[in-house]
Amino acid sequence: MPANRGSFGNQVTRRTFLGTVGAVIATAGAALAQQAMPQAPRVKGPRVWLDMDQKELDDAYDQSVYAPNAQQILGRYTTNSNAARTRLGQPRRFTYGPTPVEALDVYMTKRPKAPIHIFIHGGAWRGGLAKDYAFPAELFVNAGAHYVVPDFTNVQETKDNLMPMAEQVRRAVAWVYRNAESFGGDPSRLYLSGHSSGGHLAGVVLVTDWQKEFNLPSDTVKGGLCCSGMFDLKPVWSGYMGYTLFQGHR
Repeated sequence: MPANRGSFGNQVTRRTFLGTVGAVIATAGAALAQQAMPQAPRVKGPRVWLDMDQKELDDAYDQSVYAPNAQQILGRYTTNSNAARTRLGQPRRFTYGPTPVEALDVYMTKRPKAPIHIFIHGGAWRGGLAKDYAFPAELFVNAGAHYVVPDFTNVQETKDNLMPMAEQVRRAVAWVYRNAESFGGDPSRLYLSGHSSGGHLAGVVLVTDWQKEFNLPSDTVKGGLCCSGMFDLKPVWSGYMGYTLFQGHR
């Protein structure tokens, strides 16, 4: 009788099999032994922010260090937003300013004179689009509130200047207040949230003197939530993000 042959046409003997397994075990054991060897402690450098040296500060703002799946999460934002639009329908798109980027998406609820929630998206001040932040819309729309996401510029287009972004976001909020009734919203129930760099921009909105700067009621925004925002910009400017976001000018 012919000997049994493997898929590669070679006869698999007991000796060959055991030899292969032994080699794998030996290789794995050597790798584990190497990993188990104690690593020399890192020598800490001069403090650059609080008790952090430069590496610690850089790592604190570098998502590839503490969130290696960041790109996967951002991709999920897009796919989940597409799914939300499939269920809710396309938002109404309004222009709030003179430049092409100054527009916002409104996901409308069916309740008349409904409260309004504005979400300021993140993206490290240099990325992100309103269309990729539709995924929270269902929570608000199904609860009887309008959900609004503005687009705005980024630091790469403003030569490292955050002020144009802050100004656009504030004007977007002012536009929503003044035009709320055109899409069935209640301007007296306007709320705000923002995430990451959007949390910082939301904080700018929340400290705005609406009466002085926009001739609107001082309580234009009734409440806000800043999620994982960066509010002290000195460590941002001094570390990894200062190099990567602001073109190395720190």
